[in-house]
Amino acid sequence: MEIKILGTGCSSCRALFETVKRVVTDTGIQASVAKEEDLLQIMSYNVLSLPALVIDGQVVAKGPMTEEQVRVVLSSQCGKEARQ
Repeated sequence: MEIKILGTGCSSCRALFETVKRVVTDTGIQASVAKEEDLLQIMSYNVLSLPALVIDGQVVAKGPMTEEQVRVVLSSQCGKEARQ
């Protein structure tokens, strides 16, 4: 699984990146986690709200998220991978 946090480096973007890394580590999900701060790359995802959470090329959430929200999104995405 490839996870990207889209953001320009604001505090919400940094916080989401750290939260996602922590959840991935805590749950043992096999994923790479990266930040995307290049505005042209961010624009290619057609999002207007940042930060945004991208999993395997698909925007799955926009805006700040709590740790619990991140856990729910990641667990649902892991379930989708298992079914494919």
